[in-house]
Amino acid sequence: MSCLLKSMTVQDVAQNLDMQWNTVKQIEKQRLQTKYRSIDLSSVTDIAIDEFSIKKGHVYQTVVMDLKTRRIVFINQGRAQECLDGFWKRVKRQKASIKTVAMDMWPAYISSVLEHSPDSHIVFDKFHIVKKINEAISDVRKMLFHQEKDLNKKKLLKGTRWLLLYNQQNLNEKGSSRLQEALSINQPLAQAYYLKEDLQQLWDQLNEHDAMRFMDLWCDQAETTGLSPMKKFSNMLKSHRTGIMNWYKNQVSTGPLEGMNNKIKVLKRKAYGYRDIEYFNLKILDLHTSRYALI
Repeated sequence: MSCLLKSMTVQDVAQNLDMQWNTVKQIEKQRLQTKYRSIDLSSVTDIAIDEFSIKKGHVYQTVVMDLKTRRIVFINQGRAQECLDGFWKRVKRQKASIKTVAMDMWPAYISSVLEHSPDSHIVFDKFHIVKKINEAISDVRKMLFHQEKDLNKKKLLKGTRWLLLYNQQNLNEKGSSRLQEALSINQPLAQAYYLKEDLQQLWDQLNEHDAMRFMDLWCDQAETTGLSPMKKFSNMLKSHRTGIMNWYKNQVSTGPLEGMNNKIKVLKRKAYGYRDIEYFNLKILDLHTSRYALI
């Protein structure tokens, strides 16, 4: 039975064994409840924290991954600070020592780690910082588009959003030519774009000291553009400096958890949404053990 359950859907098993769907689902749920009644956290040292949307209307689930084993070790509804309290209670009870926490810059997660594990190194993920600079570039383009009075120049700026967000080396010849044409007629946009490209070097420095110097110089250049989205992004970088620089102490990221979140989205989509949220959470905890998700 357990072998079937690992490689087939609930519907498949129900049909093969001539059983009710709810009966098979309940058997699987009870198996998972037993399996994940107690999750061993004693050897967990490096974790990633992230959230995913469970349904429309800003309804989220928070997940914690053990970065060494790539398994989900905690899941809870919401993304407020208190939604992680249960995880920290288990960490304390099992005397685990969390050394590094990879996350985005969501204030609730930061506050939770600072309260419950102040000695941990918080590492702000490169993926999320790049996402923020892309948002800033989009805002710059939008602002300059509305300010532009020349209709021909305005036409050149229109439809360049995705070209601005791609890395320059990833553009084809046509896209590169279109982008260069747009940048040539708008110096502020060109300044912002090349600063976005240069930011990638923040993670290519030899050490934390060099990275700090690079970041200070980059922020100075961003602020001298006079563009409010670039100033805002620069201020965000500086206010999160410690967590960004911690990458040079422990080069972890939320990348593995992002990959798991994609599997969670597939699981949710295939099931057309889970009415039984406990069962859905148990399936998420079990995702690392099987190539196939039971739905």
